Amino acid sequence: MNSRERILEAVRRQQPAGLSLPELPDLQADAPATLEAFAAALKRMGGQFVQPEPGQTLHDLVKTCHPDAAVVVSATPELPGTRALPATYEPGELEDVDVGVVRAAFGVAETGSVFLSEREFRVNALGFLPQHLVVLLDPASLLPGLQHAYRHAGFFEARYAVLMTGPTATADIEGILIRGAQGVRSLTVIAWPAQGH
Repeated sequence: MNSRERILEAVRRQQPAGLSLPELPDLQADAPATLEAFAAALKRMGGQFVQPEPGQTLHDLVKTCHPDAAVVVSATPELPGTRALPATYEPGELEDVDVGVVRAAFGVAETGSVFLSEREFRVNALGFLPQHLVVLLDPASLLPGLQHAYRHAGFFEARYAVLMTGPTATADIEGILIRGAQGVRSLTVIAWPAQGH
């Protein structure tokens, strides 16, 4: 037995007895998730919430939110972009994208957050390199709070996941809030039912 193995064996012998995890309280009795609560929380964090008018198309909504966008890359089949997002896309190729479009797996009313994983992004950099991010959210997928979000299967199935709440921001320099300093400059969530709902 070499010195490394002796040290590791000594550490293993000194381990405390394992403790069982505490029971999590059942918080299902919370107030139901509402789009109004989600929109208010998202707005507090600098995001924008959009509900379509009757007859308004998804293309029209995105064009209204970002009229000057020349390069739109979409990871959802519901809105074809101006440039395709093939499976072999290199992240750096997204540097000139004006608007990225993805569909969130779910939203959290308490915080105005949307859950996105490698499944939704297809290329993780799509959530951070474009100038603006548009997220489609099915109102039926809205959860009341973070305690519900952490029980969602998406966290257990994903290799990479993020709860995104508004655009990036910093107030490090002279205490002045600057949005879009390290990532997308704006985050727009559109209430758009998933196909089949």
